Amino acid sequence: MKASAILPTLALALAGLAPAPSSFAQTTVPPLSYTQPLSPQSVQAVQERLRQAGAYTGNVDGIWGADSETALQRFQQSHQLQVTGQMNQATAATLGIEPGTLLATAQPTPAASPPAGERLRSQSIRAIQERLRALNFYNGALDGVWGESTQSAIERFQQGRGLQPNGQLNPATISALGLSPDVLSYR
Repeated sequence: MKASAILPTLALALAGLAPAPSSFAQTTVPPLSYTQPLSPQSVQAVQERLRQAGAYTGNVDGIWGADSETALQRFQQSHQLQVTGQMNQATAATLGIEPGTLLATAQPTPAASPPAGERLRSQSIRAIQERLRALNFYNGALDGVWGESTQSAIERFQQGRGLQPNGQLNPATISALGLSPDVLSYR
């Protein structure tokens, strides 16, 4: 099974917190939410339901890409749901999917054998270092060498984006970095 490029998320509202009313101004704090990545099996279930609803014509492959997101947005719009392109409780219920089953099958992405970065050509590593620097996650030399500082920057980036902080250059990390997979060339 191919690794997911972008996994959809199931946002669960945990609580609505609002400050005590004041005589000067009343402000409302938006509810807190927790985002849980979905496993490829859960993505397949969502894709299949979207296909059954006539909103999705792509492959039911467990890979969440632009076509899956667009189909979900189309489904949300046609069912008068908030159009987010992400799974939420209302969308899951409308699709006839129990949110708990989506989360029950979610499993961490297994780490690849050696870090993929160690097998990259120097120009690919340099492109990653430049992107991490532009995003303020890397301040080392742009030398095209996969070292501890590059590895740590990838892990901090993953942590900051809610991805599994394993230091691996999986499709989700590459996509979150805004890099095209064809930018990466291996030795």
